[in-house]
Amino acid sequence: MKISVEQLKQLNKEEYILIDIRDAEEAFKNPIENSIVLSGESVLSKEFDSTKKIIVVCAQGYVSDVVAQKLQEKYEAYSVDGGYVSIVMDKMNTNVSDDFCAQVERSIIKTYRRKIWSKFTKAIRDYELVKKGDCIAVCISGGKDSMLMAKCFQELHKHSPVHFDVKYIVMDPGYSKENREVIEKNAKKLNIPIEIFESDIFDNVFNIEKNPCYICARMRRGHLYNYAKNLGCNKIALGHHYDDVIETILMSMLYGGQIQTMMPKLHSNNFKGMEVIRPLYLIHEDDIKIWAKHNNLYFIQCACKFTQACANETCLTQSKSKRLEMKNLIKELKKVNPFVEQNIFKSVENVSLKTVIAYKDDHARHHFLDTYDEEGNE
Repeated sequence: MKISVEQLKQLNKEEYILIDIRDAEEAFKNPIENSIVLSGESVLSKEFDSTKKIIVVCAQGYVSDVVAQKLQEKYEAYSVDGGYVSIVMDKMNTNVSDDFCAQVERSIIKTYRRKIWSKFTKAIRDYELVKKGDCIAVCISGGKDSMLMAKCFQELHKHSPVHFDVKYIVMDPGYSKENREVIEKNAKKLNIPIEIFESDIFDNVFNIEKNPCYICARMRRGHLYNYAKNLGCNKIALGHHYDDVIETILMSMLYGGQIQTMMPKLHSNNFKGMEVIRPLYLIHEDDIKIWAKHNNLYFIQCACKFTQACANETCLTQSKSKRLEMKNLIKELKKVNPFVEQNIFKSVENVSLKTVIAYKDDHARHHFLDTYDEEGNE
């Protein structure tokens, strides 16, 4: 029932159908070549060419085992042993040239200067993210965004007239051995001097039924702040990009009933003197994906323990990701208006308080009726 990546590579592409049943958002962020993306549930109800092998891949091989076993009632079906992580590990084993890291660095400041490097430095300048004397903890999750951010910071540290210190930290909240190995190999290949510290966050939230993702995110942020502060840092840098910003704006409006954005920098409420900064704030996700593909770089996807362990009937459906829903909504809107992304982004820069019903600050809620009659008598 299982098929190794090596065995898969030996097959003619006409012999099989490769089906990616990972979380829809992860499949979008880290696509698998020559695959079709379907939920586990839809795979079981869909009709396929019975003359071809059906090969199913998930995050780490747990859910795909269940799906492949069910498919064997009608087809010659297999589950990719080790899942997406094993595919990444195989690609990473490809030999690279001695100056590979230098090539990656040149691609940032030359090939992708306009779409990546210039936007990175613009965010640094416009939002005053880096100041003299800062000690910044660049937080690396292992994905393409945070790895690119680390490389950009290395370039900035070399060339910036502003003196600052930088640390490259990785928190292991309970990654599998394979996921951690991918992070370590990429860091070595890209010459990023990471410092890994461990926590048991995944174990602590594993049995929480209500909002485990929210609690996990809060705990991870707290651990990062605490570790960075102990290193003498006054800022932590996170890899959120332009798409994250506009998706957050839409989600807050459509599902939160409020206008709110992901700020380029923010003071910590719980760790005095600490700030979070987002240097990729102006960089589009598609440009990050193109940069990674150009350099033949492969990174881990979400390494959540829930995803790894979930192999029951309820986990065969794709997650109803609100962020992916926003991605798809923006994609449709762009067909009508190609400027929709920048308009959403600018909407929170061009707020006129005189044209909103109400707003709130740290002290109170303000309603337009509070001063309406006074203004009319001026």
